[in-house]
Amino acid sequence: MNTTDLIEKIAAAHGLTKSAAKGIVDGVFKAIADAAATGEETNLPGFGKFKVQDRPAREGRNPSTGAKVQIAASKKLAFQPAKAVKDRLNG
Repeated sequence: MNTTDLIEKIAAAHGLTKSAAKGIVDGVFKAIADAAATGEETNLPGFGKFKVQDRPAREGRNPSTGAKVQIAASKKLAFQPAKAVKDRLNG
């Protein structure tokens, strides 16, 4: 499923126009991204959590030359599914 599919499903399920549903979907994604940018966790009960994790600097290898390279510290957005979602996947 992509964003367009999600917009179409929400529009059909709630009797909205596609442009109204697109505004809602874009707003949800923007809110999650804005929270992540400030380091805030987004908890959606029954669905899961989006949280920022720090990745420390580390040493890696260039696969073509084998030379050692420094990989800078970074942040990543991780998703941890709720138990209900895990149960649907495995049930």
